[in-house]
Amino acid sequence: MKTLNNFNTTTLKASVIPSTNSKKDAVNNKISIQFGCGLWAPDNWGNYDVSPALRLRKIPILGNFVPKGPFGEWPKNVKYGNIITGLPLPDGSVDHLYCSHVLEHLALEDFRAALRNSYQLLKPGGVFRFVLPDLEELIKDYQNNNSMDASMKFMEESYLGRHQRAKGLMGFVREWMGNSKHMWMWDFKSMKKELETVGFKSIRRAYYHDSEHPEFKAVEELRRWEKQLGINCFK
Repeated sequence: MKTLNNFNTTTLKASVIPSTNSKKDAVNNKISIQFGCGLWAPDNWGNYDVSPALRLRKIPILGNFVPKGPFGEWPKNVKYGNIITGLPLPDGSVDHLYCSHVLEHLALEDFRAALRNSYQLLKPGGVFRFVLPDLEELIKDYQNNNSMDASMKFMEESYLGRHQRAKGLMGFVREWMGNSKHMWMWDFKSMKKELETVGFKSIRRAYYHDSEHPEFKAVEELRRWEKQLGINCFK
């Protein structure tokens, strides 16, 4: 599998003790993992993010000099992990897997690698639940908007447009560390096809807090689900 950085997942998977990188719910003894968590890191979940800023802040001593960024300090329970190259967890070890507004930031090749790795992480019968922008809804809004600025609004709300190109070294660094640009947009039909190709089943549209697994209530944020594309599927 093609990797984007020097993150050695083979070494990590061999050396990591699962209990130190995941959270077991005290009631049902289930493993719940979130990737691309940002600053939203519930205590009963194992939380991973691929932000370069997080990785730098994890370096002893040197990390103290890395700015915490505009959105706040990283929670201490967030670990560095890249779903494209593989999280440092054993295959078939996860009961609940979640991500929010992550997959649209991946190029198609990396997106497909992320889906394969997500499938491998789950136990048989494990559930993968995620939310991302709904291309179909964005197009409907554009078609129903008769104003002269309809296309401008579409480009802004889809995050496909850019008001200006990053300039200078600091502009490049901010863009690289922020990773806010959307790389590929999805509707339900195309996403369902990709999931089925990997092996996922019982694929359906999902809505805020409609999961039969109550663990997801801790990790879902209402503002990130409104008018978005939610998906619920099983291994």
